[in-house]
This record gives sequence, structure tokens and C-alpha cells, in this order.
Amino acid sequence: MRQQELALPCRMAAFCERMSEAIRVKTGLLYRARRQPLAALGLVLLVIFVVCAVFAPWLAPYDPARLDLTGRLMSPNWSHWFGTDALGRDIFSRTLYGARISLIVAVSVVGLSLAVGIVAGGLAGFYGGWLDTTINIYVTNAFMSLPGILLAIAFVAFMGPGLFNVILALAISGWVGYARLVRAQVMAVKEREFVEAARALGASDWRVMWQHVLPNILQPLIVQGAIGMAGAVLAEATLSFLGLGVPPPAASWGSMLNDARAHLFDSPHLVFFPAMAVMLCVLSFNFIGDALRDYMDPRTRLSVGL
Repeated sequence: MRQQELALPCRMAAFCERMSEAIRVKTGLLYRARRQPLAALGLVLLVIFVVCAVFAPWLAPYDPARLDLTGRLMSPNWSHWFGTDALGRDIFSRTLYGARISLIVAVSVVGLSLAVGIVAGGLAGFYGGWLDTTINIYVTNAFMSLPGILLAIAFVAFMGPGLFNVILALAISGWVGYARLVRAQVMAVKEREFVEAARALGASDWRVMWQHVLPNILQPLIVQGAIGMAGAVLAEATLSFLGLGVPPPAASWGSMLNDARAHLFDSPHLVFFPAMAVMLCVLSFNFIGDALRDYMDPRTRLSVGL
């Protein structure tokens, strides 16, 4: 009985502590949202796009590939919120499914580009010498001498359209920027005192790179990755607009814009909604990337009051 009497105040104290911690976290988030409204807007937009992409089969009122030639080029109404296209397909449903393609391409391209960039840039910056000369001078300069979108167009035109080919094409042209960034960061971090101490204690190159160097260069990589997703969304829309993206009947924002070219003036809603989706998705990634850059830079955090 005595133990139960003593346990009750302890439980109450632990509950109050958890509640106060939750209130502090919520207050901190609200304060940051007020200080950086664009970051909050970008996060809200990104959450909306992720929800649309994940739950598209349940949110879409119609099959995005269903044809209805009797209801062609309908303006937005209660049955079709965004109207219909030249084949009678529901634009709202196709916009929801287009979010899937764009987000899959963005995450996959940035992930693959980061993986290749970390390996190539890490080896060049950590070991230097002839390896750095080969990777940084010859390989990266060779890729940077060609415009990335033209290289992606050439690759997809050779391999054929498809989701996997689009991801691979954009990653081939996008890993160079990450490799350059990783190389510069590794060259700066490998001379720090804690790296020299790890070497003095007998740590292997793999251990030094994985446990000491890589964790200290993640901040600029995260920022660059967030901004790179915006570029990947634009690049995928460009390839789809040129007919080199995901083949029909899959819904893609770029292919929707391509289909709407012939009806730009008589049915402007065909262009408006997919173009707004591309714009808002790119803006969300850019806002989040700018906010991450400000948050992870101590000098910027002090200047904006974070």
C-alpha cells in the first residue's frame, strides 16, 4: 500500500514532465513557423503532395486512364473538379496520379545521385593524388561539359521511355554536383583534429570515413538533396513533355501539358492544373531546402532568430 502511494506522485510528475516537453516542442515549432512562413508553407504543400501520391487510388474519383469520348473537354464542374481532357479523362484523377510519378522520380534520382556522388567524391577527397585527378578533373568535367537535360534526353532516346530509364538518365546527369560537393567537404573535414586523433588510435580508412567524416558532411548534402528534388521534378516533367517520360496511359504532369498544347486557348484548364501542380511541388522543395540551409547554418540561425 505504501509503495502504491509513493508511485502515484512519481507517475503524476512523469506525466507533467512529458506534457511540458510536448508543449515546449509545439511552441518551438509554432515559433519557427512564424519566423519562417515559407518553410511552413513548403512543408504543408509537400505533405499534401505525399498524401495525394500515397492515397491516389482512394482519392481519385475516376480511373485516370478511363476514356469518355462523350465528355471531352469539359470545363471544371461538380462531376469533374478539374474538367476533362481531349479524350474525356478526368484531369483531377490524372493530377493525383501524376504526383506519384513526380515524387518517385524525385526521391529515386536524388537518392541514386547522392549514393554515386558520396562514393566518387568521398574517394577523390579522402585519398587525393591520381584518384582525385581522375575523378575530379577528367570524369566530372566530362559530364559537366554536356548539359544535363540533353544528356538525359539522349539516354532516354537511346534506351526508350520508361520510369526506370528516366530515373537512371537523370541520375547519370545529376551525380556530378553531389560528387563535387562531397569532395570539397571531405577535403575540409579530413584535416580536422578529431580525424587525426582517430588515425592516431589506429582507425582504418573505412572507419574514419564512415564514422568521423561522413556524419560531419551530411548537413550540406541534405540541403542540396532537398533542392535537387525540385530540379528532378522539373526534369521529369520536361522529359514527359517531350514524349520521353513514362509512356501512356500512365499519368504524368509533363505528358498532360503536352496533350494540352492543342487546346491552350479553347480549354485553358488543361494546362492550368498540371502546370500549377508542377509549380507548387517545385516551390515546396525549394522552400524546404532554403529553410534547411538557414536552420543548419549557425550564422544564419542567429540572424533570423532561430
